[in-house]
Amino acid sequence: MQWFLNNRLTEEALIEQLKLKNTAVFSNLIDTYQQKVFGTCLSFVPNKEDAEDLVQEVFLEVFNSISKFKGKSALSTWIYRITTNKCLEFIRKQKTKKRTGFLKPLFSQDFSIDKTNYFTEFNHPGFLLETKELNKNLFKAINKLPESQTLIFTLHKIDGKSYQEIAEITDRSVSSVESVMFRAKKNLQKLLYNYYKNEF
Repeated sequence: MQWFLNNRLTEEALIEQLKLKNTAVFSNLIDTYQQKVFGTCLSFVPNKEDAEDLVQEVFLEVFNSISKFKGKSALSTWIYRITTNKCLEFIRKQKTKKRTGFLKPLFSQDFSIDKTNYFTEFNHPGFLLETKELNKNLFKAINKLPESQTLIFTLHKIDGKSYQEIAEITDRSVSSVESVMFRAKKNLQKLLYNYYKNEF
């Protein structure tokens, strides 16, 4: 953001330059947000290559859709909204297509997302459990939640966003975010309890 400040671009002027497809401004927008967007993508999809692909998709969407941006939220909020939508879309595809074309050469025919080394990035700051195996089980359980609960739990507990930030990204009230978070925690407790009960 320092570049923007040095050039005295207000957010309104920045958005106008983006709508004019100013590539220099867009390049600096990427420099400002790419690591934050990458961190959020890793929170949902803990595989470095897929997270990097999602970052590219996010900024392509920003570039192509900026003309539709109405300014009803901060630009950063809009970018995070696109990011979470891309991540949830990816997770949806993983659930409905257990053997996608690009994964077939890498894994055996009995590939499932539960039984591979797909989870490469458990050094993410949001994953604080003692072992990779525990983190993997937590991630699998999170993705079994209803989508709204997956979204809000991941943004808060893994990506470290406040309830206020999540409310802005999801276009919900803070009380609604808190309510969904409460349900997510309860459902996670049941999922993890059932998982470990069946393990022993």
